[in-house]
Amino acid sequence: MREPHELLKEVTDEESFLLFVKSLIADREPHEGKVADGADSTDGWASNSISGFLKGAVAWAEDSDFGNCQDPELKENSWKQFAVFLYCGKVYE
Repeated sequence: MREPHELLKEVTDEESFLLFVKSLIADREPHEGKVADGADSTDGWASNSISGFLKGAVAWAEDSDFGNCQDPELKENSWKQFAVFLYCGKVYE
């Protein structure tokens, strides 16, 4: 399966969004149950809990005007905008 960051670029509709989410799940599964390191992260995942994941996603959305500051075209593709939201839950602190 392709990496989430690769599929993120291709999200345009329901089908490509779900493919991205499946890739994100596959990326996360090997880290489930692992103890976070000193920075509270596990191999590229900024958080080791669902609440931390969602806090990271919300912080990114608030800091970037839901991505519009980074890519104004996101507003035109809500599937990709939400995929970026989920991806940022992985990487944003």
